Amino acid sequence: MFEQVVGLNPAALVITATVVDPLDPAFLTRLPGPSVGVPAALPVVIRIDPTPTSALSFSGVYKITLHTHNLTFQPGSPLRLLRAPTGGAFKDMTGFLEMGSVRAGGSGPGFSEFFIAADVRPIDAVIAGKLDDLGTALSGNSSAIAPSAYADLSTRLTQIRNLVATGGIPGAIDAVTAFSAAVKTQSGAAIPDVWRANGGPVNVAGALRSAADTLRFSLVVKSNTQ
Repeated sequence: MFEQVVGLNPAALVITATVVDPLDPAFLTRLPGPSVGVPAALPVVIRIDPTPTSALSFSGVYKITLHTHNLTFQPGSPLRLLRAPTGGAFKDMTGFLEMGSVRAGGSGPGFSEFFIAADVRPIDAVIAGKLDDLGTALSGNSSAIAPSAYADLSTRLTQIRNLVATGGIPGAIDAVTAFSAAVKTQSGAAIPDVWRANGGPVNVAGALRSAADTLRFSLVVKSNTQ
């Protein structure tokens, strides 16, 4: 699902599915660590690419859901939706995990490979990694962000870090939600927010919002286990 999209038609994207070997060392090195594995019931990577002639563009983020009857949701489920640049390292992008046959979803700034994994890493380590990813998305794109917007988001990120460090998880959840809302409000002239097929500017707003989205998910998981 797109927020605002142009050029979406049957010829805009190619979707493929590939079965992977759960024990393939080359594939396992692409996962976030030895505590992240391949579910035997669904060892499948979904790849979404623009076609060479695609004129697709969208602003903000897309939202994707993988729904499968091969996996069953249970309370405390370790199943997560991962994303990777084609052939690159996978990272957790989960924004929600719904009950029943598994519906794992999240948001993103561009297309890539998607994979449902079993992730049993300690939640604190996951949160720390996602905080770092959000910080990298912000600092790494600082030159593209208006100074006032960058200062505002930097202050908000510091607040989130402090709340997490002091155990204020409910406050951190609210602060991450507010961070994402601030990015959306300032998207456009202050924060680039457009993705274009086959080359174009970085969708900075999409990267920030998707990083915040999955960080919020992990904070909620931690809150529910306290």
